[in-house]
Amino acid sequence: MAKTILITGSSSGFGFLSAKKFQAEGWNVVATMRTTSKDSELAKLDNVLVCRLDVTDRASIKEAVAAGLERFGRIDVLFNNAGFGIFGPVEAATDEQLRRLMDVNYFGLVDVMKAVLPHMRERREGLIINMSSVGGRITYPYTSAYHGSKFAVEGITEAMQYEVNPLGIRMKLIEPGAFGTSFTSNMVLINLEQVPDYQTGFNGFVARMQEELGSGQQDPQDVANLVFEAATDGTDKLRYPVGADALGLLEARGKMDHVAFKIMLGEQMGVSLEPVK
Repeated sequence: MAKTILITGSSSGFGFLSAKKFQAEGWNVVATMRTTSKDSELAKLDNVLVCRLDVTDRASIKEAVAAGLERFGRIDVLFNNAGFGIFGPVEAATDEQLRRLMDVNYFGLVDVMKAVLPHMRERREGLIINMSSVGGRITYPYTSAYHGSKFAVEGITEAMQYEVNPLGIRMKLIEPGAFGTSFTSNMVLINLEQVPDYQTGFNGFVARMQEELGSGQQDPQDVANLVFEAATDGTDKLRYPVGADALGLLEARGKMDHVAFKIMLGEQMGVSLEPVK
Protein backbone atom coordinates (compact mmCIF):
# COMPACT_ATOMS: atom_id res chain seq x y z
CA MET A 1 0.00 0.00 0.00
CA ALA A 2 1.29 3.45 -0.93
CA LYS A 3 2.26 5.68 1.99
CA THR A 4 0.67 9.08 2.56
CA ILE A 5 2.22 12.41 3.51
CA LEU A 6 0.40 15.57 4.58
CA ILE A 7 2.29 18.77 3.76
CA THR A 8 1.44 22.27 4.95
CA GLY A 9 2.32 25.34 2.90
CA SER A 10 2.23 23.46 -0.41
CA SER A 11 1.29 26.32 -2.72
CA SER A 12 4.92 27.27 -3.41
CA GLY A 13 8.53 26.84 -2.39
CA PHE A 14 9.71 23.83 -0.42
CA GLY A 15 6.17 22.60 0.20
CA PHE A 16 5.26 22.60 -3.49
CA LEU A 17 8.51 20.92 -4.51
CA SER A 18 8.16 18.33 -1.77
CA ALA A 19 4.60 17.52 -2.83
CA LYS A 20 5.80 16.91 -6.39
CA LYS A 21 8.76 14.84 -5.19
CA PHE A 22 6.67 12.51 -3.04
CA GLN A 23 4.02 12.13 -5.74
CA ALA A 24 6.68 11.26 -8.30
CA GLU A 25 8.00 8.63 -5.91
CA GLY A 26 4.59 6.94 -5.74
CA TRP A 27 3.28 8.40 -2.49
CA ASN A 28 -0.20 9.72 -1.79
CA VAL A 29 0.02 13.44 -1.00
CA VAL A 30 -2.34 15.66 0.98
CA ALA A 31 -1.11 19.04 -0.27
CA THR A 32 -2.51 21.77 1.95
CA MET A 33 -2.40 25.54 1.60
CA ARG A 34 -4.25 28.61 2.86
CA THR A 35 -5.77 29.39 -0.54
CA THR A 36 -6.40 26.42 -2.81
CA SER A 37 -7.06 28.73 -5.78
CA LYS A 38 -3.29 29.36 -5.87
CA ASP A 39 -2.73 25.78 -7.03
CA SER A 40 -2.71 25.22 -10.77
CA GLU A 41 -0.65 22.03 -10.91
CA LEU A 42 -0.80 19.74 -7.89
CA ALA A 43 -4.52 18.98 -8.13
CA LYS A 44 -3.98 17.61 -11.63
CA LEU A 45 -1.54 14.96 -10.41
CA ASP A 46 -2.57 11.41 -9.58
CA ASN A 47 -2.88 10.57 -5.88
CA VAL A 48 -2.72 14.22 -4.77
CA LEU A 49 -5.48 15.75 -2.68
CA VAL A 50 -5.35 19.55 -2.43
CA CYS A 51 -7.01 20.90 0.72
CA ARG A 52 -7.36 24.27 2.39
CA LEU A 53 -5.41 24.45 5.64
CA ASP A 54 -4.49 27.62 7.48
CA VAL A 55 -2.28 26.71 10.43
CA THR A 56 -3.85 29.54 12.45
CA ASP A 57 -7.35 28.13 11.85
CA ARG A 58 -7.91 24.96 13.90
CA ALA A 59 -11.14 24.12 12.10
CA SER A 60 -9.34 24.08 8.75
CA ILE A 61 -6.61 21.86 10.23
CA LYS A 62 -9.17 19.36 11.51
CA GLU A 63 -11.02 19.35 8.18
CA ALA A 64 -7.85 18.82 6.12
CA VAL A 65 -6.67 15.93 8.27
CA ALA A 66 -10.12 14.33 8.10
CA ALA A 67 -10.23 14.76 4.31
CA GLY A 68 -6.80 13.16 3.95
CA LEU A 69 -7.79 10.18 6.07
CA GLU A 70 -11.06 9.77 4.19
CA ARG A 71 -9.31 9.84 0.82
CA PHE A 72 -6.24 7.72 1.59
CA GLY A 73 -7.09 5.92 4.84
CA ARG A 74 -3.86 6.84 6.61
CA ILE A 75 -1.29 9.58 7.19
CA ASP A 76 2.19 8.13 7.56
CA VAL A 77 4.18 11.36 7.51
CA LEU A 78 3.40 14.96 8.43
CA PHE A 79 5.66 17.62 6.93
CA ASN A 80 5.05 20.86 8.82
CA ASN A 81 6.40 23.29 6.24
CA ALA A 82 4.25 26.43 6.54
CA GLY A 83 6.00 29.49 7.92
CA PHE A 84 7.33 32.99 7.21
CA GLY A 85 9.98 35.41 8.41
CA ILE A 86 10.10 38.83 10.04
CA PHE A 87 13.35 40.78 9.77
CA GLY A 88 14.42 43.82 11.76
CA PRO A 89 15.22 44.74 15.36
CA VAL A 90 12.83 43.40 18.01
CA GLU A 91 12.36 46.85 19.54
CA ALA A 92 10.76 48.10 16.33
CA ALA A 93 8.46 45.12 15.80
CA THR A 94 4.79 45.52 16.67
CA ASP A 95 3.06 43.16 19.08
CA GLU A 96 0.84 42.07 16.19
CA GLN A 97 3.86 41.15 14.05
CA LEU A 98 5.52 39.17 16.83
CA ARG A 99 2.37 37.28 17.79
CA ARG A 100 1.53 36.51 14.17
CA LEU A 101 5.02 35.09 13.68
CA MET A 102 4.66 32.74 16.64
CA ASP A 103 1.06 31.86 15.72
CA VAL A 104 2.21 30.61 12.31
CA ASN A 105 5.73 29.29 12.90
CA TYR A 106 5.19 27.73 16.33
CA PHE A 107 1.61 27.46 17.56
CA GLY A 108 0.30 26.56 14.09
CA LEU A 109 2.91 23.84 13.79
CA VAL A 110 1.91 22.50 17.21
CA ASP A 111 -1.79 22.51 16.32
CA VAL A 112 -1.18 20.50 13.15
CA MET A 113 0.88 17.96 15.10
CA LYS A 114 -1.88 17.64 17.69
CA ALA A 115 -4.41 17.02 14.91
CA VAL A 116 -2.38 14.19 13.35
CA LEU A 117 -1.00 12.53 16.48
CA PRO A 118 -4.20 10.68 17.52
CA HIS A 119 -4.20 8.81 14.20
CA MET A 120 -0.50 8.00 14.50
CA ARG A 121 -0.90 6.88 18.13
CA GLU A 122 -3.72 4.58 17.17
CA ARG A 123 -1.57 2.95 14.49
CA ARG A 124 1.57 3.03 16.69
CA GLU A 125 3.44 4.36 13.69
CA GLY A 126 4.23 7.71 12.13
CA LEU A 127 6.79 10.39 11.38
CA ILE A 128 6.61 14.14 11.93
CA ILE A 129 9.07 16.30 9.99
CA ASN A 130 9.16 19.93 11.10
CA MET A 131 10.64 22.68 8.94
CA SER A 132 13.20 24.56 10.97
CA SER A 133 16.19 26.46 9.60
CA VAL A 134 19.90 26.76 10.17
CA GLY A 135 18.47 29.77 12.02
CA GLY A 136 17.13 27.35 14.60
CA ARG A 137 20.71 26.62 15.66
CA ILE A 138 22.70 29.78 14.93
CA THR A 139 21.59 33.41 14.64
CA TYR A 140 21.93 36.10 11.99
CA PRO A 141 21.79 39.86 12.61
CA TYR A 142 18.35 41.50 12.60
CA THR A 143 16.43 38.23 12.63
CA SER A 144 15.85 37.90 16.37
CA ALA A 145 12.09 37.31 16.25
CA TYR A 146 12.39 34.73 13.50
CA HIS A 147 15.12 32.91 15.38
CA GLY A 148 12.92 32.87 18.47
CA SER A 149 10.25 30.99 16.52
CA LYS A 150 12.70 28.52 14.99
CA PHE A 151 14.57 27.85 18.24
CA ALA A 152 11.15 27.01 19.68
CA VAL A 153 10.53 24.56 16.82
CA GLU A 154 13.91 22.94 17.44
CA GLY A 155 13.24 22.61 21.15
CA ILE A 156 9.77 21.13 20.95
CA THR A 157 10.73 18.71 18.18
CA GLU A 158 13.77 17.37 20.00
CA ALA A 159 11.93 17.07 23.31
CA MET A 160 8.86 15.39 21.84
CA GLN A 161 10.98 12.40 20.90
CA TYR A 162 10.78 11.26 24.52
CA GLU A 163 7.00 11.45 24.41
CA VAL A 164 6.23 9.86 21.06
CA ASN A 165 9.09 7.45 20.31
CA PRO A 166 7.62 4.87 22.72
CA LEU A 167 4.40 5.11 20.67
CA GLY A 168 6.17 4.28 17.40
CA ILE A 169 6.34 7.90 16.20
CA ARG A 170 9.58 9.60 15.15
CA MET A 171 10.44 13.31 14.99
CA LYS A 172 12.77 15.05 12.52
CA LEU A 173 13.95 18.56 11.60
CA ILE A 174 14.88 20.07 8.24
CA GLU A 175 17.36 22.96 8.57
CA PRO A 176 17.86 24.88 5.29
CA GLY A 177 20.22 27.76 4.76
CA ALA A 178 19.38 30.62 2.40
CA PHE A 179 17.41 29.43 -0.61
CA GLY A 180 15.63 31.72 -3.06
CA THR A 181 11.98 30.64 -2.74
CA SER A 182 8.66 32.38 -2.07
CA PHE A 183 9.94 32.78 1.51
CA THR A 184 11.95 35.71 0.18
CA SER A 185 8.96 37.55 -1.25
CA ASN A 186 6.81 36.78 1.80
CA MET A 187 9.26 37.99 4.44
CA VAL A 188 8.22 41.05 6.43
CA LEU A 189 10.67 43.93 6.91
CA ILE A 190 10.04 45.83 10.13
CA ASN A 191 9.49 49.58 9.77
CA LEU A 192 12.25 51.53 11.54
CA GLU A 193 10.68 54.98 11.30
CA GLN A 194 10.29 55.23 15.08
CA VAL A 195 13.77 53.85 15.87
CA PRO A 196 16.14 55.10 13.12
CA ASP A 197 19.25 54.23 15.16
CA TYR A 198 19.05 50.73 13.70
CA GLN A 199 18.69 51.82 10.07
CA THR A 200 22.33 51.76 8.92
CA GLY A 201 23.02 48.28 10.24
CA PHE A 202 19.70 46.96 9.00
CA ASN A 203 20.30 48.35 5.50
CA GLY A 204 23.62 46.51 5.35
CA PHE A 205 21.99 43.26 6.44
CA VAL A 206 19.09 43.53 3.97
CA ALA A 207 21.43 44.22 1.04
CA ARG A 208 23.59 41.24 1.93
CA MET A 209 20.62 38.92 2.50
CA GLN A 210 18.98 39.88 -0.80
CA GLU A 211 22.27 39.23 -2.56
CA GLU A 212 22.57 35.82 -0.91
CA LEU A 213 18.97 34.79 -1.56
CA GLY A 214 19.06 36.05 -5.12
CA SER A 215 22.31 34.37 -6.08
CA GLY A 216 20.56 31.21 -7.22
CA GLN A 217 23.54 29.16 -6.10
CA GLN A 218 21.44 26.82 -3.96
CA ASP A 219 18.71 24.73 -5.57
CA PRO A 220 15.46 24.50 -3.54
CA GLN A 221 14.95 21.04 -5.01
CA ASP A 222 17.80 19.88 -2.75
CA VAL A 223 15.56 20.62 0.23
CA ALA A 224 12.64 18.64 -1.19
CA ASN A 225 14.96 15.74 -1.91
CA LEU A 226 16.25 15.84 1.66
CA VAL A 227 12.71 15.83 3.04
CA PHE A 228 12.10 12.64 1.05
CA GLU A 229 15.33 11.17 2.40
CA ALA A 230 14.32 12.02 5.97
CA ALA A 231 10.93 10.36 5.38
CA THR A 232 12.37 7.17 3.97
CA ASP A 233 15.80 6.52 5.53
CA GLY A 234 14.28 4.55 8.40
CA THR A 235 16.60 6.11 10.99
CA ASP A 236 16.12 8.07 14.20
CA LYS A 237 18.35 10.86 12.91
CA LEU A 238 16.92 14.14 14.18
CA ARG A 239 18.53 17.01 12.24
CA TYR A 240 18.95 17.39 8.48
CA PRO A 241 20.85 20.62 7.62
CA VAL A 242 20.90 21.49 3.91
CA GLY A 243 22.75 24.09 1.85
CA ALA A 244 26.45 24.85 1.64
CA ASP A 245 25.96 27.98 3.73
CA ALA A 246 24.14 26.09 6.50
CA LEU A 247 26.74 23.33 6.63
CA GLY A 248 29.59 25.84 6.63
CA LEU A 249 28.11 27.94 9.42
CA LEU A 250 27.36 24.95 11.61
CA GLU A 251 30.91 23.69 11.16
CA ALA A 252 32.33 27.12 12.01
CA ARG A 253 30.10 27.45 15.08
CA GLY A 254 31.43 24.16 16.38
CA LYS A 255 35.02 25.35 16.07
CA MET A 256 34.76 29.00 17.21
CA ASP A 257 33.95 30.62 20.52
CA HIS A 258 30.88 32.83 20.79
CA VAL A 259 32.64 36.18 20.37
CA ALA A 260 34.70 35.13 17.36
CA PHE A 261 31.68 33.62 15.66
CA LYS A 262 29.58 36.73 16.31
CA ILE A 263 32.21 39.00 14.78
CA MET A 264 32.72 36.71 11.80
CA LEU A 265 29.02 36.41 11.01
CA GLY A 266 28.42 40.12 11.48
CA GLU A 267 31.13 40.90 8.93
CA GLN A 268 29.79 38.24 6.55
CA MET A 269 26.31 39.77 6.74
CA GLY A 270 27.44 43.37 6.28
CA VAL A 271 26.86 44.43 9.88
CA SER A 272 29.48 46.21 11.98
CA LEU A 273 29.44 45.56 15.72
CA GLU A 274 31.52 48.63 16.53
CA PRO A 275 29.64 51.18 18.71
CA VAL A 276 28.31 54.15 16.74
CA LYS A 277 29.13 57.50 18.30
